Amino acid sequence: MDSTFDEVSGSRGDQELKPDLVKRASIEAHAYAGFWIRFWAFILDWLVVWSVNHLTVSPLFSLFGWSKGGGWFSPYSVTTTIVFLLYFAILTKIFHQTLGKMVFGIKVVSLQPEKELTWDVIFFREIVGRYINTLSVLYAVVGFSPKKQGIHDYFADTVVVHEQLYEKKDGEM
Repeated sequence: MDSTFDEVSGSRGDQELKPDLVKRASIEAHAYAGFWIRFWAFILDWLVVWSVNHLTVSPLFSLFGWSKGGGWFSPYSVTTTIVFLLYFAILTKIFHQTLGKMVFGIKVVSLQPEKELTWDVIFFREIVGRYINTLSVLYAVVGFSPKKQGIHDYFADTVVVHEQLYEKKDGEM
């Protein structure tokens, strides 16, 4: 089957696409979210998760007299990491975007327009991908790849796009 997309006829090879998928495919082909907007969205998400951890997890550990120290694998570190990962996984599954992505108007979509984001894709992209991206150098791939994908996007077959694009009308500057 030919996988090329014809924007005029709205077909992909032998199969016809629905009009909303045609619009989505043509817009998303040019609306990839780059490194910096994704970076700022992540910083905002990090602040949200940090706040949630300090408003819920920290008081619970203090209330029960549990230690917050102990290194990377202490109960406190593990709990805050679980909150961090669940935040990204649940919001991405339900809304296709986290709060940071909502603020900046970007969202996660599958590169296969007819395929929805499944839990296994979300698990890999958000949980395994966050672990891969702990080496910050690997996240820089977003700035240089053609579709602005990170390593986790490549493996999950996803991309981050702008939600809305505004086209200039003829004569506008």
